[in-house]
Amino acid sequence: MNAILDAAQARRAAPSAATAPHTLHLLQKKDYARWDAFVRACPSATFFHLSGWQTVIEQSFGIRTWFYFVEQDGQIQGVLPLAEIKSRLFGHSLGAMPFCVYGGVAAVNDGARLLLDEAADQLAKKLGVGHLEYRGMHRAHPGDASWHTKELYVTFRKEITGDDEANLNAIPRKQRAMVRKGIKLGLKGVVEDNVDNMFTAYAHSVLRLGTPVFPKKYFALLQKTFGDECEVRTIYTADDQLVGSVLSFYWRDEVVPYYGGGTDLARSVAGNDFMYWNLMQAAAARGCRIFDFGRSKLGTGAYDFKKNWGFVAEPLPYEYKLYASTALPDNNPLNPKYQLFIKMWKKLPLPVANFLGPYIVRNLG
Repeated sequence: MNAILDAAQARRAAPSAATAPHTLHLLQKKDYARWDAFVRACPSATFFHLSGWQTVIEQSFGIRTWFYFVEQDGQIQGVLPLAEIKSRLFGHSLGAMPFCVYGGVAAVNDGARLLLDEAADQLAKKLGVGHLEYRGMHRAHPGDASWHTKELYVTFRKEITGDDEANLNAIPRKQRAMVRKGIKLGLKGVVEDNVDNMFTAYAHSVLRLGTPVFPKKYFALLQKTFGDECEVRTIYTADDQLVGSVLSFYWRDEVVPYYGGGTDLARSVAGNDFMYWNLMQAAAARGCRIFDFGRSKLGTGAYDFKKNWGFVAEPLPYEYKLYASTALPDNNPLNPKYQLFIKMWKKLPLPVANFLGPYIVRNLG
């Protein structure tokens, strides 16, 4: 690893006599606080650049990470969290970041950005990965033929106000009627200090989709690691039956509903619509002014649901640099080769799916 750090530093632009050089480092626990201070102040950084993701990913999935940062005059100038996925079924990759919708370099100057790109390139070669992936909201390397992108994911982000009535009226009529149905039926949202009911609702939901479930300890560790910035909001009927639950992140003036699901009861009581409305209300009251409905794949039900809420899809031009691979990765449920697996997974008993799921999902990223 020292060889990678030394090689990347050796190729940096020579500093002037009045400017200290950029130096590359790997994150240590003693640096967590200043890493996070930089991330919170850096305009291009996201919630998914926070140091806590190193703990969450390593402890939940046993995945190796490399959290690089660049310093100048003792001040952090840029960060790049990376993690390795190595699977016989889904391939070998280095990414920023698996299990996160946003990632890549967050830096305040070109010198730091270049040094972090070089470190990622050297690490990808050393590990012998098929490809390197950056998950940015915008292309970081336009015009660079060594970086590729493809249209697969979009994100849905929308401004909200502190006025509940204005936020409700901004929802298209059909979906607004569903929200009002949930309100009329007396649904209620409760913030919970554990992930038990959230996991129950989520596990039921992903099984219906034919998707492997994350381990329960992953959600618990997210809640523990990020504290008040990670909220579990669970929806119940008036007589306390579980309807659904959503785990959300709070970041600056944004709320990001990240993992959610509903029980079989949710459809008949408009539970999903009420759940996101209840979250929007709470987030607006907390001072949030952006509702980030998150990433969806083109052509999926989640994509349609978010569009029906009046959100406009914004393309996510994830970038890929190929090494051992000759083609861009295609590990997504719309890939025809996974259709039989999805059909079979939907038929599994829930306890079996919950047992097997974590062993598969750790390789998907």
